[in-house]
Amino acid sequence: MNSMTHAPMMEAGSADGAMSLVPSLLCISKTTRAFNALTLAEIGLHPGQDRLLDQLEVDHPVSVSGLADALGVRPSTVSKMLDRLVERGLVERVPSRSDARQTMVRLLPEGLKAQEAVRNIWKRMEDYLVGAISDDELAAISAALQRTDSVLTTRLRRLR
Repeated sequence: MNSMTHAPMMEAGSADGAMSLVPSLLCISKTTRAFNALTLAEIGLHPGQDRLLDQLEVDHPVSVSGLADALGVRPSTVSKMLDRLVERGLVERVPSRSDARQTMVRLLPEGLKAQEAVRNIWKRMEDYLVGAISDDELAAISAALQRTDSVLTTRLRRLR
């Protein structure tokens, strides 16, 4: 087994019984991101653009700052991603109706097609993963990952 491509075994090897959770999460994250990047490249998108497109609805523009909050990144990062998506005709920037200082982002018809392609990619990836574990394991993993994400997100906000 190649340790570079597989998550380390979770062991209760320390005196306090702690598992090697962080190395496993880092490895899974790296592998997931690499797999996602390769599949997104097939439809001409870069990592991060998929999550941005997923946040948009055709008839409901979203503010740049709202997107940044939803994605957990800075507004300047969202602006750079938007530049590429605007160039491709997937989204457009429009002024807010209620606050002219605020820029809103609207999903265009080509963007809707890209969004559907992204969701299909995610569904395929999820099908690969779900096929390898039982329903009970899936429920336990999902609950544990949601709690883990909540803890890390809270901690990250405090550090920023």
